[in-house]
Amino acid sequence: MNKFSDAMPAARTDGRRLRSVRTRQLIIEAYLLLLRESPQIPTAAAIAERAGYSVRSVFERFTDLHTLRVAATDHAMSQASMRVAEQPPRGDRAARLRIHVEMRGRVCEEWLPLWRALNANQGESDELKGRIRQVRELIIRRLEAMYEPELSNLGPVERRQTVLAIEALIDFESWARMREMFGQSFEEACAIWERAIDRLLPATPPVS
Repeated sequence: MNKFSDAMPAARTDGRRLRSVRTRQLIIEAYLLLLRESPQIPTAAAIAERAGYSVRSVFERFTDLHTLRVAATDHAMSQASMRVAEQPPRGDRAARLRIHVEMRGRVCEEWLPLWRALNANQGESDELKGRIRQVRELIIRRLEAMYEPELSNLGPVERRQTVLAIEALIDFESWARMREMFGQSFEEACAIWERAIDRLLPATPPVS
C-alpha cells in the first residue's frame, strides 16, 4: 500500500508536467498559425484564443511575448533542420540542385512569416539576433555540403564568395519576391533558383 501511495503523487506530477508541455507546444503552434494568416504580430489575447487557453496560461508558460517568439523560432529551426536532414547531398549535379532548391523552397514557403517577424522584432534582442545568425550559418553549411564537388575546385576566397553569393540568392525575401510580387508558381520559382545557382557554380570535377 505504501509503494502504491508513493507512486500516485509522482504519477500526478508527471501528468501535470506532460499537460504543461503540451499546452506550451499548442501556444507556440497558435502563434505560428496566426503569423501565417496575417503579417501583424499576434497579441497575447489572439494567441490564447487560437490555442484554446486563457491569456494567463500563455504567460504561465512564457514570461512575455518575446520569450514566446524565441521559443517559436527554436521550434521552427528544429523542424526545418529535421526536414533538411532527410535530404542528404547525393546524386549528380542536376539531382543535387533539384533536391536542394525544392527543400529550400519548401522551408521558405512555410517559415517566411516567422522569418519576417523575427527580423522585425529583433531590435536590441541578442537572442533573436543570434537566431538569425544561426539560420544563416546553417544555410551556408548546407550549401557547402550540397555543392562540395563543385566548390572543391575553388580557392578559399573564391569559394567563400561563391557560397555567400548563393546564400544571398536563396534568401527568404528572394523567394517572397518571386512568389508574391512576380506571381511565380512554386515550380517556376524553383527553376529560377536552379538556373541561377548552376551558373554561379564552377564545373563539376569528373568522377575519378
